[in-house]
Amino acid sequence: DGWPGTFKMAECGASGSGSSGDSLDKSITLPPDEIFRNLENAKRFAIDIGGSLTKLAYYSTVQHKVAKVRSFDHSGKDTERDHEPPYEISVQEEITARLHFIKFENTYIEACLDFIKDHLVNTETKVIQATGGGAYKFKDLIEEKLRLKVDKEDVMTCLIKGCNFVLKNIPHEAFVYQKDSDPEFRFQTNHPHIFPYLLVNIGSGVSIVKVETEDRFEWVGGSSIGGGTFWGLGALLTKTKKFDELLHLASRGQHSNVDMLVRDVYGGAHQTLGLSGNLIASSFGKSATADQEFSKEDMAKSLLHMISNDIGQLACLHARLHSLDRVYFGGFFIRGHPVTMRTITYSINFFSKGEVQALFLRHEGYLGAIGAFLKGAEQDNPNQYSWGENYAGSSGLMSTSPELGPAQRARSGTFDLLEMDRLERPLVNLPLLLDPPSYVPDTVDLTDDALARKYWLTCFEEALDGVVKRAVASQPDSVDAAERAEKFRQKYWNKLQTLRQQPFAYGTLTVRSLLDTREHCLNEFNFPDPYSKVKQRENGVALRCFPGVVRSLDTLGWEERQLALVKGLLAGNVFDWGAKAVSEPWLVDSYSEWLQRLKGPPHKCALIFADNSGIDIILGVFPFVRELLLRGTEVILACNSGPALNDVTHSESLIVAERIAGMDPVVHSALREERLLLVQTGSSSPCLDLSRLDKGLAALVRERGADLVVIEGMGRAVHTNYHAALCCESLKLAVIKNAWLAERLGGRLFSVIFKYEVPAE
Repeated sequence: DGWPGTFKMAECGASGSGSSGDSLDKSITLPPDEIFRNLENAKRFAIDIGGSLTKLAYYSTVQHKVAKVRSFDHSGKDTERDHEPPYEISVQEEITARLHFIKFENTYIEACLDFIKDHLVNTETKVIQATGGGAYKFKDLIEEKLRLKVDKEDVMTCLIKGCNFVLKNIPHEAFVYQKDSDPEFRFQTNHPHIFPYLLVNIGSGVSIVKVETEDRFEWVGGSSIGGGTFWGLGALLTKTKKFDELLHLASRGQHSNVDMLVRDVYGGAHQTLGLSGNLIASSFGKSATADQEFSKEDMAKSLLHMISNDIGQLACLHARLHSLDRVYFGGFFIRGHPVTMRTITYSINFFSKGEVQALFLRHEGYLGAIGAFLKGAEQDNPNQYSWGENYAGSSGLMSTSPELGPAQRARSGTFDLLEMDRLERPLVNLPLLLDPPSYVPDTVDLTDDALARKYWLTCFEEALDGVVKRAVASQPDSVDAAERAEKFRQKYWNKLQTLRQQPFAYGTLTVRSLLDTREHCLNEFNFPDPYSKVKQRENGVALRCFPGVVRSLDTLGWEERQLALVKGLLAGNVFDWGAKAVSEPWLVDSYSEWLQRLKGPPHKCALIFADNSGIDIILGVFPFVRELLLRGTEVILACNSGPALNDVTHSESLIVAERIAGMDPVVHSALREERLLLVQTGSSSPCLDLSRLDKGLAALVRERGADLVVIEGMGRAVHTNYHAALCCESLKLAVIKNAWLAERLGGRLFSVIFKYEVPAE
């Protein structure tokens, strides 16, 4: 079924590497058209120019292929007489919206503007929104090169708008920094309610802003002692003029050689006040009395601690004054540097006694550009949509640890990319989550688990050949399918190698994120649904078997039929379709409790998340749905909005349901009377994130009063949601087709998970 590491996977290897092309400059490793992607379709621009970095934003329309299914004109009543497919597949062009954000050093600004000018074709605007100090400095250059009028936007407003946007739209955007962890980044689950929070922007000085709603925020404090102070005093003390070099010096210094500590004053810890002997009593305190020269490294480290502690205490005081426990830090002083994040985190923890959390953002460098773009696009109301990070076109968070050499820190030369795709429909939490803020979709955190990470990255590498072959086979009439598939291989292979070195690049690394990254890369090279023909064939076979399966089920006694229906859900069919492979005894077995529940009153409404096409949906899910309908339970059947592996899509499920309705009066009447509703999840993933579901699905769940959730399949019920807590009854069912995962859960290959859960009163 396309899962890496499952029993169907052939043993195969893959290799590949990125290649360089012509570039703006010898030091840029990517060709300009891979940096400024889809520029010919750019419609609107914004720019944020700081003291050393430029962040460019533009909106473009992206044309890509999608697989569409359309039903043949059949009644569905005589399916035995022919073997033609149940529907036809066509590949069509579709236009979607994408946001591009590019970050580069100011030294490249003129060359970049020249490249943009030469490739602008379809821009719809005569204005470019600009923010940051450089918006004034480079105003004339921008207007001359792009022939667009510069419209300057307020820096703080742009920062807030950008921060709100990333917190709402990018899962695992915020992280805490933990010094002694490996890796040191610990990503936070997106809170459904992002307000209120404190934003501490550390630029030349410090601005502290309380953000209460999308449009209501106020400056509550600040300080003249900020990043510019560190840079300026650092330059005077060390004669080092470059900010990053100053941080590099600080990373190798010992501040205790310069600072006076509590133990230097009291000879040890101060027991009465409860102060550790290692605490700084006086920054630079030893320099007044010591008859010695201090190293540049030690002075830089002392200066960094002094300014970070001051900012941390100030932020902590404001957070407590306004009763806030979330403080986000941004600005050029941070820039993803572990040294600065470590000192700020320590300071906040110390002064708040752990009650206030210092949070950092994966994309904090883009906040101003995002905000400026949103200001210029207000007539299009971009906030009414949900957006998703496109992993295929984004650089991801890279460690900028000063301990690494410049070559190891290089990412796309000096260019950093973020792309976000506009989703067709807004995404929201499933209303049935017990505690949305604490919900974590994924069962295994590969960022944290080095052995698991190594296993799964190797699995995905070894499965790559099979995915490439499947992609080419899905487009037999395409002359360039093999060439595009090879480009896909190289891109995805490079992503996997990046994740080996930087597992935190796109937030918490999970099996789900690896699968989603693969789907994004396939889509980039116009392989929208490599399994479309496989699904079409399997759906046709299963539909021909449906009447016989239902007749057999109807001959069974009630209790025997309930077990047969469950086995059908687990194995695709209770007879020959794989049931024999299921391991006994079941690894998680709540079947007797489920059977007892079925002897009680019917559920009001069941929400079922379907998995695979073919046997699974037609001979497993639909007979189970039919039984629920006969009990008097309404059913909402939720399928993926877009393709992923061989999972059934919403559009395919509509055709399958239509064909089944032509054969079965129970399903026919339920569809007609809207007791059976087919909806889309808003997802195009083999896994399931219950915090990002289609808004229409969530509304329907509320409206119908769903009191049972059924999640089936390894991706949705084991890789994700195995520990998900719901406020109603739930069934999680899967056969584990991966030996490593089975062993991790305490079972063996083909172990059965049948998890019936009832929330505590």
